[in-house]
Amino acid sequence: MSAEFLIVGQGLAGTALAWRLMERGRSFVIIDRDEPVTSSKVAAGLVTPVTGIRLTLNWKYDVLQPEAVSFYRSKERVTGKKFYFPRPLVWLYKNEREREIWQRRQLDPEVRRFVNPHPPIPLIDGSRLDNALGGFQLRHAGYLDTAVYAKASRACFEKRGCWRKGEVSEEELDIGQNGIVWRDEHFQTVVFCQGWDAARSRLFSWLPYAPARGTILSLRGDVGDQRRIINRGCWLVPRSDGMLRAGSSFDLRFSHPNEADAASLEALHLRLQTLMRKDFEVLRHDTAVRPIIKHRRGVLGSHPAHARVAFFNGLGSKGVLRAPFMARKLVEHLIDGVELDPELDVQANL
Repeated sequence: MSAEFLIVGQGLAGTALAWRLMERGRSFVIIDRDEPVTSSKVAAGLVTPVTGIRLTLNWKYDVLQPEAVSFYRSKERVTGKKFYFPRPLVWLYKNEREREIWQRRQLDPEVRRFVNPHPPIPLIDGSRLDNALGGFQLRHAGYLDTAVYAKASRACFEKRGCWRKGEVSEEELDIGQNGIVWRDEHFQTVVFCQGWDAARSRLFSWLPYAPARGTILSLRGDVGDQRRIINRGCWLVPRSDGMLRAGSSFDLRFSHPNEADAASLEALHLRLQTLMRKDFEVLRHDTAVRPIIKHRRGVLGSHPAHARVAFFNGLGSKGVLRAPFMARKLVEHLIDGVELDPELDVQANL
């Protein structure tokens, strides 16, 4: 047997799954197309307690955030690279409605535990960032440098001889009751983690895919405090290398997955112009497609007709936060036979 597991794709899902299998001492081979631009590689990598236009608490944040931070810290020790950065998050109200929503939302004890009760005064430097309506500061946020994380993980997997550049098509797989054969190599289980390309899958065609294209800007500008994430209509992340990243657009209709359209770029520029009081310079923009499955926070588990075929996908824009937890759940399901939460189980969509 070549390995116990064949992992198709090394995005956030496939990478976390590989690490979790390594923790259990299980053998695997990752096959990845090594595309220069993917949603996992260009993502902002944000980990934030509050999200969305309704300022809701991220799903299972009290469980997912500590596990994610512990997971990434442990991989930093293994790889010798730094890629997770804890950062406070400053949320500036973009309109009166948002301020009214937050006045109610912050009364929730589950939300209040993530609010900094003693934020800086003033909250931000008004000469650099517009703060006409005020805002608040959150704790236990941060970001993952996804490109560094992916590269460092790949180097570790390559060193162990379990990463290869290539592509796996469903037509090439000989799926049997006792295992999988791919190009004369034998595996116990194949796990598809190929991101938005899964929308073309025949094996998992019943899933309600809804991939969304997003564009992120890389820029230089003066925002003052370089150790806080800013959100007002868009997010602004000061990076460890002195750069700023901002975004992102959300396009459900698109024809070119890695090309930003003029309307998306113009909208991002306008949001930054209303936020940043000083001139800024956009150095580049990156565009990729998020793997989203409607009404699901992530989808994983075994195919209903092929026990040796598994799926791990649909993490959307919360992949950095959710991948470590969900990868562990999938490994426990595949190795230990632990039942999956119906909220995550791929078979719940049947």
